Amino acid sequence: MVIVIGGMIGLGKTTVAEMLSETLGSEVFYESVDDNPILPLFYTASQAEIEANRYPFLLQLYFLNSRFKTIKDALKHQNNIVDRSIYEDWYFAKKNKELGRISDLEFQMYEKLLENMLEELSDFPKKAPDLMVYLKGSFDTVLNRIALRGRSYELDDSLKSYYKFLWESYDDWVLNHYHASKVVMIDMDQYDVRNDADKQAVLELITSAL
Repeated sequence: MVIVIGGMIGLGKTTVAEMLSETLGSEVFYESVDDNPILPLFYTASQAEIEANRYPFLLQLYFLNSRFKTIKDALKHQNNIVDRSIYEDWYFAKKNKELGRISDLEFQMYEKLLENMLEELSDFPKKAPDLMVYLKGSFDTVLNRIALRGRSYELDDSLKSYYKFLWESYDDWVLNHYHASKVVMIDMDQYDVRNDADKQAVLELITSAL
């Protein structure tokens, strides 16, 4: 059983992945964040620095490479949980193209590389995840959860418009663009997985969908 966890920044993907790991006896493949050399630059650079150094494009290539390795490793073995997967990576690239942070040519190159990677996965004995757990929530909940986890480079007020831009179309992505597996949607406005009762309720929603 391979489960991928998706959703907006800050809504609890890593926590849910760890809950499932404990319940199902699965390994978790974490999103590459703390050791990512480009992510802090992406959040803190000026617009001029972003344009000169192409940080958004470099960041997407970094994530695409790490997520490709992750999904290959996860699909080779049973009972794995993936904290944000290669399938979701396209959404971030597309939104940064819409913002003008990634050029049309860069996005074309990105999509061709992603297409080649996904074609390679089709040769695996297990070709796709069994379930996507999609965490959704209001924009206020997103901001509150980002503030609670306290990564300094994520907290600047100037980033709120970027977060909202990502948030506005996220549900559309999972409903209309994600086709790799079955999806269970969990409204994180209703649950706080730091709370034991809510944690159990979320686990029951997921396990009943398996």
